[in-house]
Amino acid sequence: MIKLKEKYKKETAPEMIKRFGIKNKMAVPKIKKVVVNVGIGRLLSLKTGDEKKKAIDKILTDLALICAQKPVLTKAKKSISGFKLREGMPVGAKVTLRGKKMYDFMEKIIHIALPRLRDFRGIDLKHFDKDGNLTLSFREQTVFPEIIPEKSKIIFGLEITIVTSAHIREQGIELLRLLGFPIKNG
Repeated sequence: MIKLKEKYKKETAPEMIKRFGIKNKMAVPKIKKVVVNVGIGRLLSLKTGDEKKKAIDKILTDLALICAQKPVLTKAKKSISGFKLREGMPVGAKVTLRGKKMYDFMEKIIHIALPRLRDFRGIDLKHFDKDGNLTLSFREQTVFPEIIPEKSKIIFGLEITIVTSAHIREQGIELLRLLGFPIKNG
C-alpha cells in the first residue's frame, strides 16, 4: 500500500496540475496541517473538583493516544455567567499535527476511523469551507483503534480540521478526493 505522502507526490500533484492547469508545481495545493479539537466544558459542568481533574486527565490521555502527540489544554479567555464559565477554566484540548504525524493520522482516518462510523456513506461537501479546508466531527473517540470502548468511562466527541493551501474550494475537495478521502459526489 502506497503511503499518503508518496501518493501526493507521485499521483495527486501531477493530476492536480493537469485538471486545474496549474503552471507552477509549487502552486499545487497541499495539506498544511491537521488540527484535532475536543470541547470539554459540558463534560466537566456536572463534576466536582477531584472528578474534573480525573476527567481532564483521561481526555488528555485518550487524545494523546489518538494523535500520538501531547495535547494542549485550552482555557476560557473570559467569564460567561450564563454558562457558569470563569476566566482561566479549562474548556477544551487541541493537537496540531504537521509532517509525518499528520500524514499517519490522515491514513488512520481514511482507512480505519471513517469505515468504523455507523451509517457512513461518504463525506458530504457541506463539510468544506470556501478555502477547501475539511472539518469532520466524530461523536465519540471510540472509532479510533487506540481506544478500547470497554475501558473508556468518558465518551467525548472530537472535531478534526484538515487545512489545505488551496484558495479555491473545488481544488481542496479534489485534493482530498485524490488522496483517498471518501467524498460524496455533489
